[in-house]
Amino acid sequence: MQIYDLIQKTRRLVPLSETEIYTLVEGFTKGEIPDYMMSAWLMAVCCQGLTAEETSALTMAMRDSGECLDLSTLGVPTVDKHSTGGIGDKTTLLVAPIVAACGGHVPKMSGRGLGFTGGTVDKLESIPGFCVDLPQADFMRITEEIGCCIISQSGELTPADKKIYALRNLTATVDSIPLICASIMSKKLALGASCVLLDVKYGHGAFMKTPEEAVLLADLMVSVGHQAGRECRALITDMNAPLGSCVGNALEIAEVIRILRGEERGRITELSLALSAQMLVLLGKGDVVECRKMAEEALTSGRALEKFAAMIAAQGGNAAVTEDLSLLPQAEVQLTVRAPESGFIREIQSEEVGLACLGLGAGRTADRAKIDPGAGVVLSRFVGDEVTKGDPLFTVHGSSEALCENAAQRLLQAYSYSEEYTEPPQMIYKIVE
Repeated sequence: MQIYDLIQKTRRLVPLSETEIYTLVEGFTKGEIPDYMMSAWLMAVCCQGLTAEETSALTMAMRDSGECLDLSTLGVPTVDKHSTGGIGDKTTLLVAPIVAACGGHVPKMSGRGLGFTGGTVDKLESIPGFCVDLPQADFMRITEEIGCCIISQSGELTPADKKIYALRNLTATVDSIPLICASIMSKKLALGASCVLLDVKYGHGAFMKTPEEAVLLADLMVSVGHQAGRECRALITDMNAPLGSCVGNALEIAEVIRILRGEERGRITELSLALSAQMLVLLGKGDVVECRKMAEEALTSGRALEKFAAMIAAQGGNAAVTEDLSLLPQAEVQLTVRAPESGFIREIQSEEVGLACLGLGAGRTADRAKIDPGAGVVLSRFVGDEVTKGDPLFTVHGSSEALCENAAQRLLQAYSYSEEYTEPPQMIYKIVE
């Protein structure tokens, strides 16, 4: 089979067979197909797309490129949750302990951040001692005993995805719906959870810029999940403004703890409760109204905080951070920036916020593998808030005054104002079942 012919077929909208797709994925994973040929095929996919059948075959080929976990040995239903990424998105760190406190089991493998979107693993590693690289036996044991465990993606799972994603990132082929679907769902299916909830985002800080694009992606992923025999649904959610008040690894962990302690509540809390309710529904705990009440009670009672602390301790971290936030990494410089004019905040461009934090060292670039866990930004005002010139707008956390000044200038450009009140965007656009 000539790879040249497969590239030609995709470019000319001739569907590939399942065998052809498996050959392509297997050959590239083993190093038998060179990068330049795989790059050409990925660009053909990006320009011409794939059929639903091809996307499903690509997903399964990537899933089967490595080990698949068998979570059925736990003897209980399990639920996985995946977000397509966003600025300040820390919902995994909230829903996992909330669902666990309701009797659910959440085995979660998460990734590191690349670019301006933060990775859940990076955030957890800002907790002193927290270990994200656990043997499979420990991962299963902690999930069974506590109800939630979050580790980094195993190199044994979906090695094809890791290799293909690295190439996509270098060849401007990341924002392809079939490729995004195959990347996400191959990992979800390899993990082996019996149910999967997807949080598919749209807006400035997301791969999908419109809700319509997000629905297309969600429909495809849910369909692939069902074909693989998984209970699967998706929420389409807004990413036109940062999620929560903090962006940056240790800063977001601190925000999660304050929410679990009941000290803060906002849009990120409401979204996390909605996601938790849907996860509990998938686990058969009741209807959405009943499950929302269960999630709310788990949060307000403090039981979710107890689960979070127990997970931290079980994974080698210092659980005392849930009582003393000063144990988390702190930035050397903090710069508070004030509103340059009066009015209502009409918009906060989330992508610009992410890029500003990237410049502070809170994110990872291709030439910078190390991140600054204490860097980031804390927002004081949000979309819809009325501000008077001189009011605190945000505080930049960084390792030097120069970095903070540069980030502050970029962040100021992310804000726009109006003379009249602007309704904050609707958090949940649609549920795809």
